[in-house]
Amino acid sequence: MVRQEPAKLPFPSSNLGATFMLFLIATPIGNLSDITFRAVETLKEANYILCEDTRRSGILLKHYSIDKPLKSFHKFTESKLEEQVIQDLKSDMKIALISDAGTPGISDPGQRLVNRCQKEGLAITSLPGPAAPIVALTLSGFEADAFQFIGFLSKKASTRKDALINAFFYPGVTICFESAQRIQKTLGEIAQLAPKHEVAVARELTKVYEECVRGKAQDLLGKEFRGEIVLLIEGHAKIEWTNTPKEHVEQLQKEFDLSKQEAIKLAAALRGIPKKEVYSCFISEDKL
Repeated sequence: MVRQEPAKLPFPSSNLGATFMLFLIATPIGNLSDITFRAVETLKEANYILCEDTRRSGILLKHYSIDKPLKSFHKFTESKLEEQVIQDLKSDMKIALISDAGTPGISDPGQRLVNRCQKEGLAITSLPGPAAPIVALTLSGFEADAFQFIGFLSKKASTRKDALINAFFYPGVTICFESAQRIQKTLGEIAQLAPKHEVAVARELTKVYEECVRGKAQDLLGKEFRGEIVLLIEGHAKIEWTNTPKEHVEQLQKEFDLSKQEAIKLAAALRGIPKKEVYSCFISEDKL
Protein backbone atom coordinates (compact mmCIF):
# COMPACT_ATOMS: atom_id res chain seq x y z
CA MET A 1 0.00 0.00 0.00
CA VAL A 2 1.40 3.35 -1.03
CA ARG A 3 1.61 5.86 1.79
CA GLN A 4 0.07 9.19 0.87
CA GLU A 5 1.77 12.42 1.81
CA PRO A 6 -0.33 14.80 3.93
CA ALA A 7 -2.02 17.56 1.94
CA LYS A 8 -0.16 20.84 1.89
CA LEU A 9 -1.78 23.77 3.65
CA PRO A 10 -3.23 26.41 1.29
CA PHE A 11 -1.28 29.13 3.13
CA PRO A 12 2.27 29.50 4.45
CA SER A 13 2.71 27.16 7.43
CA SER A 14 5.14 29.66 8.98
CA ASN A 15 2.15 31.84 9.86
CA LEU A 16 0.68 29.10 12.05
CA GLY A 17 3.78 28.84 14.19
CA ALA A 18 4.70 32.51 14.22
CA THR A 19 5.26 33.96 17.68
CA PHE A 20 4.30 37.40 16.42
CA MET A 21 1.33 38.41 14.33
CA LEU A 22 -2.02 40.16 14.48
CA PHE A 23 -4.72 37.90 15.90
CA LEU A 24 -8.36 38.75 15.09
CA ILE A 25 -10.34 37.17 17.90
CA ALA A 26 -14.12 36.73 17.91
CA THR A 27 -15.70 37.39 21.30
CA PRO A 28 -19.12 36.42 22.73
CA ILE A 29 -22.17 38.30 21.43
CA GLY A 30 -23.94 37.72 24.73
CA ASN A 31 -23.18 34.54 26.64
CA LEU A 32 -19.64 34.78 28.05
CA SER A 33 -19.17 31.03 27.64
CA ASP A 34 -19.23 31.39 23.85
CA ILE A 35 -15.48 31.80 23.48
CA THR A 36 -13.00 29.19 22.30
CA PHE A 37 -10.13 27.73 24.33
CA ARG A 38 -7.78 28.96 21.63
CA ALA A 39 -9.12 32.51 21.94
CA VAL A 40 -8.55 32.57 25.71
CA GLU A 41 -5.05 31.12 25.35
CA THR A 42 -4.13 33.64 22.65
CA LEU A 43 -5.43 36.60 24.65
CA LYS A 44 -3.30 35.46 27.61
CA GLU A 45 -0.20 35.30 25.42
CA ALA A 46 -0.65 38.66 23.63
CA ASN A 47 1.65 41.59 24.37
CA TYR A 48 -1.43 43.78 24.43
CA ILE A 49 -5.05 43.77 23.30
CA LEU A 50 -6.78 46.25 21.01
CA CYS A 51 -10.46 46.65 21.89
CA GLU A 52 -13.40 48.98 21.21
CA ASP A 53 -14.38 49.71 24.81
CA THR A 54 -11.86 48.91 27.55
CA ARG A 55 -14.62 48.77 30.18
CA ARG A 56 -16.77 46.30 28.26
CA SER A 57 -13.83 44.13 27.21
CA GLY A 58 -12.55 44.28 30.77
CA ILE A 59 -15.60 42.31 31.95
CA LEU A 60 -14.81 39.44 29.56
CA LEU A 61 -11.09 39.45 30.33
CA LYS A 62 -11.66 39.49 34.08
CA HIS A 63 -14.06 36.55 33.74
CA TYR A 64 -11.25 34.49 32.20
CA SER A 65 -8.47 35.88 34.44
CA ILE A 66 -6.72 37.59 31.53
CA ASP A 67 -4.51 40.45 32.71
CA LYS A 68 -3.07 42.21 29.67
CA PRO A 69 -2.72 45.89 28.68
CA LEU A 70 -5.79 47.18 26.78
CA LYS A 71 -5.69 49.88 24.11
CA SER A 72 -8.88 51.58 22.98
CA PHE A 73 -9.25 50.88 19.26
CA HIS A 74 -12.37 52.25 17.55
CA LYS A 75 -13.31 54.45 14.60
CA PHE A 76 -12.00 57.58 16.33
CA THR A 77 -8.61 56.12 17.34
CA GLU A 78 -8.02 53.53 14.60
CA SER A 79 -6.03 55.82 12.30
CA LYS A 80 -3.96 57.25 15.18
CA LEU A 81 -2.93 53.83 16.51
CA GLU A 82 -2.38 52.14 13.16
CA GLU A 83 1.26 53.17 12.69
CA GLN A 84 2.24 52.15 16.23
CA VAL A 85 0.56 48.75 15.83
CA ILE A 86 2.37 48.16 12.54
CA GLN A 87 5.72 49.03 14.10
CA ASP A 88 5.01 46.76 17.09
CA LEU A 89 4.19 43.87 14.75
CA LYS A 90 7.45 44.49 12.91
CA SER A 91 9.17 44.38 16.32
CA ASP A 92 7.95 40.80 16.79
CA MET A 93 5.03 41.58 19.08
CA LYS A 94 1.94 39.43 19.38
CA ILE A 95 -1.15 41.67 19.23
CA ALA A 96 -4.79 40.66 19.68
CA LEU A 97 -7.72 42.61 18.24
CA ILE A 98 -11.21 42.15 19.65
CA SER A 99 -14.48 44.07 19.30
CA ASP A 100 -17.22 44.60 21.86
CA ALA A 101 -18.96 41.50 20.52
CA GLY A 102 -18.61 39.17 17.55
CA THR A 103 -15.89 39.11 14.91
CA PRO A 104 -13.60 42.12 14.37
CA GLY A 105 -13.96 43.74 10.95
CA ILE A 106 -17.61 42.74 10.54
CA SER A 107 -19.35 46.09 11.13
CA ASP A 108 -16.65 46.65 13.74
CA PRO A 109 -13.13 48.16 13.68
CA GLY A 110 -10.31 46.12 12.19
CA GLN A 111 -10.75 46.12 8.42
CA ARG A 112 -8.41 49.07 7.87
CA LEU A 113 -5.67 47.57 10.04
CA VAL A 114 -5.95 44.17 8.34
CA ASN A 115 -5.72 45.86 4.93
CA ARG A 116 -2.54 47.64 6.03
CA CYS A 117 -1.04 44.40 7.36
CA GLN A 118 -1.79 42.67 4.06
CA LYS A 119 0.01 45.42 2.14
CA GLU A 120 2.97 45.29 4.54
CA GLY A 121 3.20 41.51 4.28
CA LEU A 122 2.69 41.07 8.04
CA ALA A 123 1.32 37.83 9.47
CA ILE A 124 -2.39 37.82 10.38
CA THR A 125 -4.77 35.13 11.48
CA SER A 126 -8.44 35.09 12.45
CA LEU A 127 -9.72 32.88 15.24
CA PRO A 128 -13.25 31.64 14.38
CA GLY A 129 -16.05 32.35 16.78
CA PRO A 130 -19.37 34.11 17.36
CA ALA A 131 -20.96 36.19 14.59
CA ALA A 132 -24.49 37.55 15.10
CA PRO A 133 -25.46 37.45 11.38
CA ILE A 134 -24.74 33.72 11.14
CA VAL A 135 -26.47 32.89 14.43
CA ALA A 136 -29.56 34.81 13.26
CA LEU A 137 -29.56 33.10 9.86
CA THR A 138 -29.50 29.63 11.39
CA LEU A 139 -32.34 30.53 13.76
CA SER A 140 -34.55 32.04 11.04
CA GLY A 141 -35.16 28.86 9.08
CA PHE A 142 -34.63 30.68 5.78
CA GLU A 143 -32.78 28.75 3.09
CA ALA A 144 -29.11 29.61 3.56
CA ASP A 145 -27.76 28.57 0.16
CA ALA A 146 -27.26 32.25 -0.69
CA PHE A 147 -27.15 35.21 1.66
CA GLN A 148 -25.66 38.67 1.88
CA PHE A 149 -24.77 40.82 4.87
CA ILE A 150 -25.16 44.60 4.41
CA GLY A 151 -24.31 45.88 7.89
CA PHE A 152 -26.45 48.59 9.48
CA LEU A 153 -29.35 49.98 7.46
CA SER A 154 -28.88 53.65 6.68
CA LYS A 155 -30.71 56.30 8.69
CA LYS A 156 -31.21 58.21 5.43
CA ALA A 157 -34.66 57.34 4.05
CA SER A 158 -33.74 57.24 0.34
CA THR A 159 -30.60 55.14 0.92
CA ARG A 160 -32.49 52.75 3.19
CA LYS A 161 -35.25 52.40 0.60
CA ASP A 162 -32.72 51.49 -2.10
CA ALA A 163 -31.16 48.86 0.19
CA LEU A 164 -34.55 47.32 0.98
CA ILE A 165 -35.64 47.14 -2.65
CA ASN A 166 -32.33 45.52 -3.59
CA ALA A 167 -32.92 43.00 -0.80
CA PHE A 168 -36.35 42.10 -2.19
CA PHE A 169 -34.78 41.19 -5.54
CA TYR A 170 -31.68 39.48 -4.16
CA PRO A 171 -31.87 35.70 -4.84
CA GLY A 172 -31.21 34.78 -1.23
CA VAL A 173 -31.50 36.16 2.29
CA THR A 174 -30.36 39.68 3.18
CA ILE A 175 -29.03 40.10 6.72
CA CYS A 176 -28.63 43.50 8.35
CA PHE A 177 -28.46 45.22 11.71
CA GLU A 178 -31.18 47.57 12.93
CA SER A 179 -31.72 49.42 16.19
CA ALA A 180 -34.62 48.80 18.57
CA GLN A 181 -35.61 52.45 18.10
CA ARG A 182 -35.96 52.14 14.30
CA ILE A 183 -37.12 48.54 13.79
CA GLN A 184 -40.84 49.41 13.73
CA LYS A 185 -40.30 52.13 11.14
CA THR A 186 -38.28 49.73 8.99
CA LEU A 187 -40.89 46.98 9.29
CA GLY A 188 -43.53 49.52 8.24
CA GLU A 189 -41.53 50.41 5.14
CA ILE A 190 -41.10 46.74 4.25
CA ALA A 191 -44.82 46.10 4.76
CA GLN A 192 -45.60 48.95 2.37
CA LEU A 193 -42.99 48.13 -0.28
CA ALA A 194 -43.16 44.33 -0.31
CA PRO A 195 -46.09 42.98 1.75
CA LYS A 196 -45.64 39.41 0.50
CA HIS A 197 -42.00 39.06 1.57
CA GLU A 198 -41.23 37.33 4.85
CA VAL A 199 -38.79 38.76 7.37
CA ALA A 200 -37.26 37.53 10.61
CA VAL A 201 -36.32 39.64 13.60
CA ALA A 202 -33.68 38.10 15.86
CA ARG A 203 -32.79 39.86 19.10
CA GLU A 204 -30.69 39.39 22.22
CA LEU A 205 -28.91 36.43 20.62
CA THR A 206 -27.36 33.93 23.07
CA LYS A 207 -28.81 35.94 25.99
CA VAL A 208 -31.62 35.13 28.44
CA TYR A 209 -34.31 36.83 26.33
CA GLU A 210 -33.15 35.50 22.96
CA GLU A 211 -35.95 35.57 20.39
CA CYS A 212 -36.32 35.02 16.65
CA VAL A 213 -39.73 35.87 15.17
CA ARG A 214 -40.56 35.28 11.52
CA GLY A 215 -43.48 36.35 9.36
CA LYS A 216 -44.79 39.08 7.08
CA ALA A 217 -43.60 42.53 8.14
CA GLN A 218 -47.21 43.63 8.66
CA ASP A 219 -47.71 40.83 11.21
CA LEU A 220 -44.72 41.98 13.26
CA LEU A 221 -45.74 45.63 13.44
CA GLY A 222 -46.55 46.71 16.96
CA LYS A 223 -44.56 43.90 18.56
CA GLU A 224 -41.97 45.20 21.00
CA PHE A 225 -38.37 44.37 20.15
CA ARG A 226 -35.70 45.37 22.64
CA GLY A 227 -31.95 44.93 22.67
CA GLU A 228 -29.58 44.30 19.79
CA ILE A 229 -31.42 43.31 16.61
CA VAL A 230 -30.58 41.39 13.47
CA LEU A 231 -33.11 41.75 10.64
CA LEU A 232 -33.36 39.13 7.90
CA ILE A 233 -35.27 39.75 4.67
CA GLU A 234 -36.48 37.03 2.34
CA GLY A 235 -35.18 37.45 -1.18
CA HIS A 236 -36.55 36.55 -4.58
CA ALA A 237 -35.93 33.45 -6.62
CA LYS A 238 -33.46 33.99 -9.44
CA ILE A 239 -35.18 36.06 -12.08
CA GLU A 240 -35.06 35.54 -15.83
CA TRP A 241 -35.95 38.97 -17.16
CA THR A 242 -38.63 38.73 -19.84
CA ASN A 243 -39.50 42.42 -19.84
CA THR A 244 -37.47 45.12 -21.58
CA PRO A 245 -35.30 47.51 -19.52
CA LYS A 246 -37.83 50.28 -20.24
CA GLU A 247 -40.72 48.13 -19.01
CA HIS A 248 -38.67 47.19 -15.98
CA VAL A 249 -38.08 50.85 -15.08
CA GLU A 250 -41.77 51.63 -15.42
CA GLN A 251 -42.66 48.64 -13.23
CA LEU A 252 -40.25 49.76 -10.51
CA GLN A 253 -41.58 53.31 -10.63
CA LYS A 254 -45.13 52.11 -10.19
CA GLU A 255 -44.46 49.36 -7.64
CA PHE A 256 -42.06 51.24 -5.34
CA ASP A 257 -42.99 54.87 -6.06
CA LEU A 258 -39.55 55.74 -7.46
CA SER A 259 -38.46 58.62 -9.66
CA LYS A 260 -37.33 57.71 -13.17
CA GLN A 261 -33.67 58.25 -12.24
CA GLU A 262 -34.00 56.03 -9.15
CA ALA A 263 -35.76 53.32 -11.15
CA ILE A 264 -33.14 53.43 -13.93
CA LYS A 265 -30.34 53.04 -11.40
CA LEU A 266 -32.10 50.15 -9.67
CA ALA A 267 -33.09 48.37 -12.89
CA ALA A 268 -29.49 48.49 -14.10
CA ALA A 269 -28.22 47.06 -10.81
CA LEU A 270 -30.82 44.28 -10.75
CA ARG A 271 -30.20 43.28 -14.36
CA GLY A 272 -26.43 43.58 -14.06
CA ILE A 273 -26.06 45.96 -17.01
CA PRO A 274 -24.61 49.50 -17.33
CA LYS A 275 -26.93 52.30 -16.26
CA LYS A 276 -26.38 54.08 -19.58
CA GLU A 277 -27.79 51.03 -21.38
CA VAL A 278 -31.08 51.41 -19.50
CA TYR A 279 -31.04 55.19 -19.82
CA SER A 280 -30.62 54.94 -23.62
CA CYS A 281 -34.10 53.41 -23.83
CA PHE A 282 -35.52 56.76 -22.74
CA ILE A 283 -33.31 59.17 -24.70
CA SER A 284 -35.51 59.42 -27.78
CA GLU A 285 -38.60 59.72 -25.59
CA ASP A 286 -37.08 62.53 -23.53
CA LYS A 287 -36.23 64.50 -26.67
CA LEU A 288 -39.86 64.61 -27.77
